[in-house]
Order: sequence, then C-alpha cells, then structure tokens
Amino acid sequence: MAKINKNSEQSTSEENIDVIQFEGDRELVEKSEDIVRKLDKESATRIFTSDNMRKFFYILAVLVSCYHLYAAAFGPPVTLKHRSLHVAMMVSMAFIMYPFSSKCNFKKVAWYDWLFVILTCAVPVYIWTDYLGVIERAGRASTSDMWMATLLVVLVLEASRRVTGWALPTLSSIFIAYGLFGRDLPGIFAHRGYDWTALSNHFFANTEGIYGTSVNVAASYIFLFILFGCVMNKCGMGQLFNDLALSLAGGTKGGPAKVSVIASGFLGSINGSAIANVVTTGAFTIPLMKRTGYSKEFAGAVESSASVGGQLLPPIMGAAAFIMAEMLGVQYSKIVVWAAVPALLYYLGIMIQVHLRASKDGLVGLPSDKLPHLSAVIKDKGHLFLPIFFLLYMLFFSGRTVINSAFLTIIVTIFVSQFRASTRMGFKDVVDALADGAKQTVSVAIACACVGIIIGVSSKTGFGLNMANTIIAIGNQSLLFTLIFTMITCMILGMGLPSIPAYIITATIAAPALSKLGIEPAAAHMFSFYFAMFANITPPVALAAFAAAGLSGGDPMKTGIQSVKLSIAGFIVPYMFVYSPQLMLINTTLAEGTWVALTACLGVFLIAIATEGYVYARMNTIYRIVAATGALCLIKSGLETDILGFVIMVAIIFLQKRKAKALLMSKDI
Repeated sequence: MAKINKNSEQSTSEENIDVIQFEGDRELVEKSEDIVRKLDKESATRIFTSDNMRKFFYILAVLVSCYHLYAAAFGPPVTLKHRSLHVAMMVSMAFIMYPFSSKCNFKKVAWYDWLFVILTCAVPVYIWTDYLGVIERAGRASTSDMWMATLLVVLVLEASRRVTGWALPTLSSIFIAYGLFGRDLPGIFAHRGYDWTALSNHFFANTEGIYGTSVNVAASYIFLFILFGCVMNKCGMGQLFNDLALSLAGGTKGGPAKVSVIASGFLGSINGSAIANVVTTGAFTIPLMKRTGYSKEFAGAVESSASVGGQLLPPIMGAAAFIMAEMLGVQYSKIVVWAAVPALLYYLGIMIQVHLRASKDGLVGLPSDKLPHLSAVIKDKGHLFLPIFFLLYMLFFSGRTVINSAFLTIIVTIFVSQFRASTRMGFKDVVDALADGAKQTVSVAIACACVGIIIGVSSKTGFGLNMANTIIAIGNQSLLFTLIFTMITCMILGMGLPSIPAYIITATIAAPALSKLGIEPAAAHMFSFYFAMFANITPPVALAAFAAAGLSGGDPMKTGIQSVKLSIAGFIVPYMFVYSPQLMLINTTLAEGTWVALTACLGVFLIAIATEGYVYARMNTIYRIVAATGALCLIKSGLETDILGFVIMVAIIFLQKRKAKALLMSKDI
C-alpha cells in the first residue's frame, strides 16, 4: 500500500512543511506497469537489453523529435514529402518497438523487422526523389507507383496490427475490399468500383488517403503537444498537480477521492491519455482512497472516470481534439472554448457524487496537519503554471499558429523550469524528454495513418454520404434516435479501436447526418468526440476501468459499472449541448451562455443526487425519480422547464434536510 508519512523535517526550498508523501511502494508501481502492458496494446513494447541497441534507438528517437521541432520552427518540407517522412519515421520506430507477436523476443529486434524498417524507408525515398512525377501521375499511376503504394499500405496495416491490435487493420481491410468490390453490392452502398491501381494510388499520391488530415495533425500538433507533456513531466508538473490537489481538497469530506479527481483532471488535460493517467496517478491515489474507507470498486471508478475526462478538459485535451479542429477547419482555440463548459460540468458531476458518497458513508478527509500548505506548494513549483498561461496567451491573443505556439511553449517550459532547483531540467532531462516524446507519439501516429485508409475509401466511394443518409433513415428523421444511434456506434467502435480512430470514423460517418438534421457541426463533432472517449470506461470493454481495477484489487466489471455511474453527467452533457449549443458558447451572448451554464450545473447536481440517492439523508426511489425529472427539466433549455426544475431541486433539498434533522433528533432521544 502507499505509505502516508508525516515528515516534519521535509522542506521546500523556502520553508518546512508537513506533507503527505506519495510513496507508492515498489510492488504497486511495478504492478501498474504490468497492468498497462497487459491491457494497453500500445504499451507492450520491447525492452532492449543490449546497450548498443538502447543507445541506437534513443538517438533515433531524439533525431525524430529534432526534425519535428525544426519543422515547427522553420516550416516543414512540401506537404507530401513531410507527411511521407513522418509516417516512415513512426512506422520504422513501430517495427523496432513492437515485436511481431506476443510470443516473439521482447529484448531484441528480429532480422525481418530490420527488413521492414528498410522497406519503410524506401517509400519516402521514392517520393522525395521523384516528387513531381508522383504528383503529376496522381490518378494515372505507373507500375512503380502502384507497387510503392501497395508496399505503403501493407506496412501501415502491419504496423497498426502490432501497435493497436487486430481491430483497426481489420476494419481498414474491410474498407479496402469495399472499395474494390463495392460495385457488386445492392442498394445505396453500391459504387462504380475501383481497381487496385486506382485505389492504392489514392492512398499514396494525394492528401485524402494515408497522408491525409489525420497524419497531418499527428505530424504537427499532436507530436508537439505530446512532446510538451513529456517536458512538463520531466520538470515535475505531475508532482505539482498531486500536491496542489492535496492542499485544495485533501482535508475535505472524502478528500482522497477529490484529490484523485483534481490530480487526474489536471494531468489528463496535459497528457490526454486515459490509461496512462490511471496508472500514473492511480498508483498513489487508489491506495489512499481505500485507506480512507472507499470500496475497491469505487476507488478504481473514481480514478478511471477522472482520467478519461482529462481528454475532454482544455487547454490541451486529447489528440482527437486537434483532429477535430482540422476537420472543422477552425482554429484550435475555438475547440478549447467549445469544450470548456461541458468538461467542467463533467468534473462537477464526479465531484458532487464523490462528496455525496463520502457523506452517505460517513467518510472524512485527511488530517490537515499532514497536508501540504497551498502557499508552500505554489512557492516551490507554482512557476510551472507559467508555460500553461503562456500557451493560452499564444493560442488566444498572439495571432500565431498552433504549431508555432506549441514550439515556443516548449522552449518557455525549459526556461521556466530553471527558476527552482526542484524543477530544474538539465541537458540530459531535455534530451530524455525529446526521446520520450517521439516514442509516445508512435501509437497515435500509426493509428492516424491506418485510419487514413478508411477515410480514403470513404471519400473515393462516397460511403460517408451514403451512410449519413442511412443513419437519418434509420432514425426516421428523429434527432433523438439519430443521437442514440450515433452514441451506440461510438461505443461499439471504442471497444476495439483506440479513441482517435473511433472518433475520426464516427465523425466522418455520423457527424454529417447530425448536421443534416440541423445540428451545429461543432456540436455534432463534439458529441462523437465525447462518446469515443467514454468507450474507455464502458463495459464490456473498459480498458481504463480495468486498469484501475487491477490497481485497486476490485472486480473489473463492477469497477466499470461504477465508472459509468460516476460519469453519468458525461453521458448526458453531449445531449445537453446538442439541444442547447449555447452550452458550448456557440452563437450566444454572455448573459445567455451564463444562464444556460448555471442551469446545467444545477441539473448536474440533481443528476448526482438521483444517482447516489442521497442528500442530507438517504432518499427512496420516488425521490430519486423526482430528482432525475428535475434534472431533465433544468437540462432542457426554456424558462418554464428551468423554473420547474429549480422548484423541484429546492423542494427536495428542503424535505431531505428536514428528514435529516428528524433522524438526528430521534437518535438524541
């Protein structure tokens, strides 16, 4: 278990403070590493035993990061050259990092993997040496173009299989078959049909296939922001989040659970990875919650639901947010604004449920004399917030591009880290961050390249438009049924696919259908984005919840169900902003946006009450149903429903408070 020690001798650089130290024992830390490798296919990488191999791969990763930093600072090569080189770098690293199968050697690279690396490098060499020819022959490919395109498709599919599992390459292969044989299908899904030369060249020689939008985003925004997260991690941002959460919430009722929510939200907003977030903060917060009195399943659910929400929380969010900006053709700063209020509602719902559970079970907070003081935390590491403020300024007010803003923020972070000895990054730390950034981008980049096959077939055959019409027909022109169908599609895709391709595929297919029904495109994409993320905590395949259960020792399925209950606000919020786009601050005034946000907060409060069945005293089923009804009234925009919902909320609180007083008096008697 994590040890909770009072250490009166410990000091920051300025003063002594009593502090709860998160000293997760070595066994639990090792367990978290085993869990993430077992559950997360992307984390099952080789661990080299050869010093020469370690040095070679380390240098390769650093050079890959240096190339992307150079491209961000001085501009990349022409589009197809840049994207082909990026994909080749990522695919080559994938063949070195990931073995052919789980039965292969995880300590050395097989000879055939080196062959794959050489073949991978041949693709950008071909494009760079005959760039004008490749462009001019697009649509009427030569034999050599066809063979090179075939090689690219095979390499991307194989790399994707190793990195993400069978689901994504299998789905991509089905789409390839649809592109080749779709002429034989009946009904609206039939198309003219394409031979392999035309189809493969579409993947290879333009920016609508493998080298499409998703790869462009991976090669620019995603790479730089993952690198930014690695730099922040090296200078101690994770510890700052833990200490800050402890000082703010550790002493309150059910404090450890609130610490988990705050710390996981902060960290998730920077790294955007649910499972990595679970094992990073969960190794320390889950034992702390269990010691306070929370059940194993609830402790794991708090950590997993809070970690998943980090992908929805500005300023950085998950990688899919950058792809959303590109697909919608808007500045990333707009995505940040649109996502802010819904994300805060999600975390508000979790925090209220955590508090109500603690009140219901009589759980208390941590001793105040063992918590770090907020002033001491800020004094020691508070300067690490400066890069985040700088990033927000660059995104909203500087007029610079997102790529340039991210590059400058990385430089500022390294500079700011020098302000204190506890956060100072040396040359080795900077180089380590460069290596980590390249390695952590591989899984995202490979998924983006493979999903380009699906997007390429959809654009070539018109599948996306046909599917949108089908969704509308199935929903019988009903917006609610169409939303439910889209949600289910996201959940099913999320069971087998990483969240990024799940979002891209759903946004390509379902978002146009929602837009045809009059929904704001931003709300349609954000709806798909939310449910693609929530697949991580939704049984039967809930990887984030399963990872948390592995750390807590709880039942995985029960942990997943508890995660869904804790995240219930997150499942309702997307419907809220579809019906009330003002919640995303779209086409609204400040007064209107404030009112919608306020009533939504009250609605989330009632949802939490109905879910937990408690406020001041335990509630019976009828009261819970009434609370849920009031929540729906507050969620639905309109003055009449808002007033009704508010009256229901006041009545429930009054009656429950009176019930609690009566129970207290009866105990005294």
